[in-house]
Amino acid sequence: MSYHRLLPSISFPKASQRISAGTPHPLGATWDGRGTNFALFSSTAEKVELCLFDRTGRTELERLALPERTEDVWHGHVLGCRPGQLYGYRVHGPYDPERGFRFNPNKLLIDPYTRQFGGTYHWTDAHLPYRVGTKREDLAIDRRDNARAMIKSVVVDQAYTWGTDRRPGTSWEDTFIYEAHIKGVTQLREDVPKELRGTFRGLAAPAMIEHLQKLGVTAVELLPLHSFMDERHLVENGLKNYWGYNTLSFFALEQRYDSENVQNAFRSTVAELHSAGIEVLLDVVYNHTCEGNHLGPTYCYRGIDNAAYYWLVPDQQRFYENYTGTGNALKLTHPRVLQMVMDSLRYWVEVFHIDGFRFDLASTLGRVPAFDQHASFFAAIRQDPVLANVKLIAEPWDIGLGGYQVGGFPPGWSEWNDVYRKTMRRYWRGEGNLLGELASALTGSALQFHHDGRAPQASVNHVTVHDGFTLGDLVSYEHKHNEANKEDNRDGSDDNNSLNCGDEGPTDDAKILACRRLIRRNQLASLLLAMGVPLMLAGDEAANTQGGNNNAYCQDDEIGWVNWSKLGSEDDDTEFVGAMTELRQRFGQLRTRHWLEGKNGDDTHDVIWLRPDAAEMGEEDWKFPEGRFLAYVLAPPKTRDGTGGEPLFLVFNAAPEAIEVTLPSFNGVAKWSRVLSTADNSVMKEDVTEAPGAKLTAPASSILAFAGKP
Repeated sequence: MSYHRLLPSISFPKASQRISAGTPHPLGATWDGRGTNFALFSSTAEKVELCLFDRTGRTELERLALPERTEDVWHGHVLGCRPGQLYGYRVHGPYDPERGFRFNPNKLLIDPYTRQFGGTYHWTDAHLPYRVGTKREDLAIDRRDNARAMIKSVVVDQAYTWGTDRRPGTSWEDTFIYEAHIKGVTQLREDVPKELRGTFRGLAAPAMIEHLQKLGVTAVELLPLHSFMDERHLVENGLKNYWGYNTLSFFALEQRYDSENVQNAFRSTVAELHSAGIEVLLDVVYNHTCEGNHLGPTYCYRGIDNAAYYWLVPDQQRFYENYTGTGNALKLTHPRVLQMVMDSLRYWVEVFHIDGFRFDLASTLGRVPAFDQHASFFAAIRQDPVLANVKLIAEPWDIGLGGYQVGGFPPGWSEWNDVYRKTMRRYWRGEGNLLGELASALTGSALQFHHDGRAPQASVNHVTVHDGFTLGDLVSYEHKHNEANKEDNRDGSDDNNSLNCGDEGPTDDAKILACRRLIRRNQLASLLLAMGVPLMLAGDEAANTQGGNNNAYCQDDEIGWVNWSKLGSEDDDTEFVGAMTELRQRFGQLRTRHWLEGKNGDDTHDVIWLRPDAAEMGEEDWKFPEGRFLAYVLAPPKTRDGTGGEPLFLVFNAAPEAIEVTLPSFNGVAKWSRVLSTADNSVMKEDVTEAPGAKLTAPASSILAFAGKP
């Protein structure tokens, strides 16, 4: 990958007579108008050299030892060093992997705080700190210089005028999240200008913003934008790391998403989305880096202070703890590593006006080494004034012992709720005996989240995300088809709880296609009728398919990109989703911050669970063999003046046959007006109105909803 095209043509004089002590704060390269201060943490290094390069990154112009060390921070100020300067570090110290030391000054290292990259990178064994092919593997140091093949850090000027940009500040209860890949969401959009497709600016194109507004989403959650690397095995197989969960730098934007000034392009995109009332959330990967296990390359952290940055195996410090499945795990119990993560988070909020974060494999961030919700990372975030008002979402698991922590994160956090995902997938594929799990999933998953003052919004509900089947594939494939990943279909989960409605993959059978459309609508409707925070995957509204690939992390092509060809067809659910968001806004009980209690002290109910004949469910009804029918009334939330809105009667029928339903009696309701039928694709039309006691039919595999009228 090449970055030198992004840099101005600047000639730099020699700096040997211009380096002074500088300051240990802030870390990174900081231009002050006269020169640049360089500061790098390493607790065990013996010497740190700053290397300056020409604008191509191919020629090392000068090598300067940082003259001062203050509390494990090496620092120096280079007079006249301006924005645009390419640089890297060589860090000296022992190479002794069995004691956790992996210093190798022959390897040029990026700055952990770099904001931008320049020069050209290509893979070579010279990036490995050890000699390849020896019996001692990583114990034998490699003395080849990798600088010509290594990208370089760049000194940057962060000055930017935001103008009138204001964060939307959407409350959690009104939030609807749209997960998208910055390239994949627009690469195939014909209504986005060709030159903007696949770029930051493409997301802010008028057609895309109009589409997001039609859906009613309030936030886009973008897959990783931190700079990342393509794994060697992918490159050798002609593939790329498409998703980006392989971080190189926590401060630099991935430059493959725009050809010009990537920082300003992203800022302008954020501003345009904010102007449209849409928040921007970033998927961030602070749990591991792209350096891999003990046989991985040295780009930065392991060559600066290996034992500080990474969890090493006790008594076997040659090896890394692998809580993440990627070969290494960042050790946030170290104060300087924690500082780096906190500095990074504040940087994205302050410099790019980001509204929140989704933390990949977030259990790793709370390890001490066992998971602890009182870990220093959580404490640091909780008291930070910059981060106090941004949205925090955890992927609440990793693969280490005790890593599954759904419901285990501290107050102030929301979490991806895979309990909701699994329940809804199983229910709408036709499994029975799920009534209790279904009721819980639809009302905020109290078993997981009703503690420590947490609200239903702690649950981020989703059926599909980037990791797994798309919604279109969830109803079209019973098995994964990941052959394009060139791993013999071994990768990706086999636990999909999917169905194909009668035929695997593409079909022209009208009955099968109708079945797939109906179940997709049921899943989308369930998502927006459930308490908690709804999250949908980009393209699900257009029946996007990945051809049955449930692990498209390396598919930077038509497999991984969103296919918008079904917009305007029978498979286009854009208007349906938009109508469902209007319904969700109309009925405040779906967005309440309060947990349901059932019967109140005044003999009223905030929720009442009903049988098809409108009688209240008893214990035996919850255990009805193979039960697939669930109905309930949600009372309206009380307003400040003591009045309420409309009660909402919901009917879920996943049975293969229609079921007769009696409209219930409920306090103050004289008639029920139908506001939803997924079988008829009818939302907010109120085309059926009947009094309590009337009998209606709930079609097979459908959802009905009725508004109570006085």
